[in-house]
Amino acid sequence: MKNIAIACDHAGFELKEKVKAYLTQKGYDVKDYGTNSSESVDYPDMVHPLGRDINNGTFELGIVICGSGNGVQMTVNKYPNVRCALCWTPEIAGLARQHNNANILSMPARFIPEEVALEIVDTYLNTGFEGGRHLKRVEKINKVL
Repeated sequence: MKNIAIACDHAGFELKEKVKAYLTQKGYDVKDYGTNSSESVDYPDMVHPLGRDINNGTFELGIVICGSGNGVQMTVNKYPNVRCALCWTPEIAGLARQHNNANILSMPARFIPEEVALEIVDTYLNTGFEGGRHLKRVEKINKVL
């Protein structure tokens, strides 16, 4: 899998551009949903289309970035087939993939340095889902009690 979707708001623009260049250098085909500058925007306008495309299977994995990582995460997690994890360390990114089968990574641009963000991205992309006891838990996420 060498295709990945990415989106951000104005606070995440600079980090998104660095992550996008890094992924392209590593051979990924990156679909960029915007934003395309640091001018103020409403993050749902960029991340809803990404969430929709992950939800319907157009892309298997995505990355969303905003100042805190929270707003973009909350938006994409509205989609039933999306499991977006807010990650600020590589270890959290690894566990999000291993235990939760996260298919979107959310990062807080204002709280992590670029080097850490790139480590998070590497861990996220290079860690697989363990399945097993975690599978039944992931399957329960969309069940409304």
